[in-house]
Amino acid sequence: MRILTIIHEFPPIGGGGGRAAYDICCELAARGHETTVLTAHMDGLPRDEMLEGFRLVRIPSKRTEAFSASFATMLAFDLAGLWAGLSLIWRFRPDVIHTHFAVPAGALAFALSALTGVPYILTAHLGDVPGGVPEKTGRWFRWLMPFTHLIWKRARHVAAVSEFTRQLALKHYPVEIRVIPNGADFTHVVTDKIKANAPPRIVFAGRFVSQKNPLAIVRALSMLADLGWTCSMLGDGPLFDEVKAEIEKRGLAERFHLTGWVTPADVLDEFSRSDILFMPSFSEGLPVVGVDALMKGLAIVASRIGGFLDLVDPDRNGYLVGVEDEAGFASALRDLLSDRERLLKFRQASLEKAKAFEIGRIVDQYEEMLGEATS
Repeated sequence: MRILTIIHEFPPIGGGGGRAAYDICCELAARGHETTVLTAHMDGLPRDEMLEGFRLVRIPSKRTEAFSASFATMLAFDLAGLWAGLSLIWRFRPDVIHTHFAVPAGALAFALSALTGVPYILTAHLGDVPGGVPEKTGRWFRWLMPFTHLIWKRARHVAAVSEFTRQLALKHYPVEIRVIPNGADFTHVVTDKIKANAPPRIVFAGRFVSQKNPLAIVRALSMLADLGWTCSMLGDGPLFDEVKAEIEKRGLAERFHLTGWVTPADVLDEFSRSDILFMPSFSEGLPVVGVDALMKGLAIVASRIGGFLDLVDPDRNGYLVGVEDEAGFASALRDLLSDRERLLKFRQASLEKAKAFEIGRIVDQYEEMLGEATS
């Protein structure tokens, strides 16, 4: 099968959605499917390259930050992608298009499909669903909504990365939606016996934006100064300096390590050295870092929202806490930081839960969906 994947951000650009698309493309290519990815370019990246068995084509979008895509850059991606996509379809002759995110990539897939007759399937990741990340996209959807219905309606099949994302989408788009979670490559899974660090290592990975609530990490951990721990915060974004200032204000500079923007491989390396993933996000679809945490055998302390409901079995491999309850986050972390046996037990439970998210199982479902779209 020849597959054209369209997504506006792809590693090293963007966050978990791009990483999920990357893992799917790697597995599809390994299975012998001819796969080409059309994505956004940023200075310093090749325009056209072969990567892990698939072709990656990057087009101009005026993007300047790896961690952020403005409405203008998304619009530029769609405009540039129309000509580039038509050219690719003429030369590559794909059987099907797989688009990640209804906005902006879905709009491009819709247009290309209408012009060429190539069917497309859609994967929704939450930020492309009205109400999913209101602080980021609420204003956009006020006037985009009338145009988005056709994107969902004309897709041959639609997948959502979590049940939460599916239910939210169904409130706006009366189409059949199946849940296919993000997966992980199990060649990176922990195989050695899990050992807790002394002191335990806490990790956060994501954009430093309000959606991820990074300041709550500092405030919650400041309540645990009596315990031994260190915390690495992986990522960058507009709140980076504010987080750094909050750490210094609370006298915790020696406890925190802020890396700045890192690659997915760097995230996996840091997870291999960590014990607990701490994610107090306000909204999430199915966070890839959460799946990675399971694969690396990390206990998870996260907000009781979105895709974390699919990743955390409370009191077994982690804790789910109300997003506004910083004292509750501190209490959950205290339970793990002060009880080595409990921490080890939770970490082992995460490894067991990870089996459901193995990338082969996930791509089995996509392979079936892609095949159905072409029949």
